[in-house]
Amino acid sequence: MKKGDLQDVKVNVKLKLSALWASLMFCYVYGDYFELYVPRKVEELINGSSMLDTPAKLFFAGILLMIPALMICLSVLLKPFLSRILNIFFGSFFTLFVAWVGVNSISEWRSFYVFYAFVEVLLTALIVWYAWRWERVEVDTQ
Repeated sequence: MKKGDLQDVKVNVKLKLSALWASLMFCYVYGDYFELYVPRKVEELINGSSMLDTPAKLFFAGILLMIPALMICLSVLLKPFLSRILNIFFGSFFTLFVAWVGVNSISEWRSFYVFYAFVEVLLTALIVWYAWRWERVEVDTQ
């Protein structure tokens, strides 16, 4: 290191995971917001012909999106063992789920949605990677 270099600190894995989940949530919100500009989307919402056309489907979608929202705080608040397991499990699930959504959204008007899905896959893959490689405590047995 030389004079004038910017100081860098080691960021705890819990904070990295929390930041990744927060970024993921922003991508979800922006992707869904921009989808409102796709032709006929608002009309589908108004007349009830959208994908979420029943109370049960809407409730399920709410639960599905509640998980990443809760993982923002749970990644920090939970004990490392449980946090690691949940981050690997839900990170893997959302990686596969969002990849599936992205592949099934390929169209001219939803190219932005596919781009968001690509970024979301990268974010969730990073979540799994950081959780998987969570540093272990070295115990001196002497």
